[in-house]
Amino acid sequence: MEVLHSIVKAYIETGEPVASKTISRRERHRLSPASIRNIMADLCEEGYLTQPHTSAGRLPTEKAFRNYVHSLTADRLPPMDSARIHAGLSEADTVSERTECLSHMLTEMTTHIGIAAAIPSSSRTLDRIELLTLADRRVLMIVVTRDHTVRNRVVALDEPVSEAELNSVRNYVNFHFSGWTLSAARRELERRLEAASAAYNQLLRKLNLFCGRGLFDIDFTPEVFMDGALNMVGLDLHLTREKMRDLLHTLEEKKRILQLLDRFLDLPAGELDVHVGLGEAHPMMKELSLIGISVPLPSGLAAKIAVLGPMWMDYAQAMSAVLHLGRVLQSLPA
Repeated sequence: MEVLHSIVKAYIETGEPVASKTISRRERHRLSPASIRNIMADLCEEGYLTQPHTSAGRLPTEKAFRNYVHSLTADRLPPMDSARIHAGLSEADTVSERTECLSHMLTEMTTHIGIAAAIPSSSRTLDRIELLTLADRRVLMIVVTRDHTVRNRVVALDEPVSEAELNSVRNYVNFHFSGWTLSAARRELERRLEAASAAYNQLLRKLNLFCGRGLFDIDFTPEVFMDGALNMVGLDLHLTREKMRDLLHTLEEKKRILQLLDRFLDLPAGELDVHVGLGEAHPMMKELSLIGISVPLPSGLAAKIAVLGPMWMDYAQAMSAVLHLGRVLQSLPA
């Protein structure tokens, strides 16, 4: 494993096939090139290395990178870098500004793609709603959750709704669903709408108007920022020009980025997650890796920050950047 990890580190540094002589010079146990070649042959048989052709050096495989990553721990950043990061994030006043700042910092620190997302939690607990009539069949919807978050939206309705009907809808929701999570309340309302009795049809039909306008999703859409996508262009990902264009187009889609984060960053909050090779997410991502962390934020939000880069990226550097930025973000006041 020491020899394997030396090969991986040498490949990350140079991007070239690694020869036995190179490893014998770097290893503290000073094995001869012949001994290193024998170890390399064993590692090839076990699927950790591959050889482009007979006279060439060895290349680490996805299996090798995974093994190498498990041997790493994130290093502490120098105090100067830590202070600069804290100051930069502190200057951002809103969650959106901080999220965008994070993506820039990740790219600056790693030269790879920096991704940052502020994602609403479906576990927010409803306190109450308010519905206020406005002119021209418009209604102001207000949702208050138990964490003291207040969100509102003005919606236009296709049919008139009286003040009395608004009060009935508001009282119904507040009486039956105060204390429920928003996702559970939404599911139960859908069930009741499907099985509504004659006595409740009119009330629930009016309520459905507001549910259709996002009553329980009000302003809780994710904020997603990505920086450094053009850094992909210079990488040898064995993609044609068309496939590289398709990959860049895929990375521009907020929905795809969120799916990527949800799929691969599934460890508990605060734990660093590393995934080597993303081929199962998309064939064109088989030579990419994702390093990320989830961080709980005030007001029911969860931040996910990550670095997306080539399989041969400097993992120690990227892990340190992600872990430190996550900790600084969590330490900041709301």
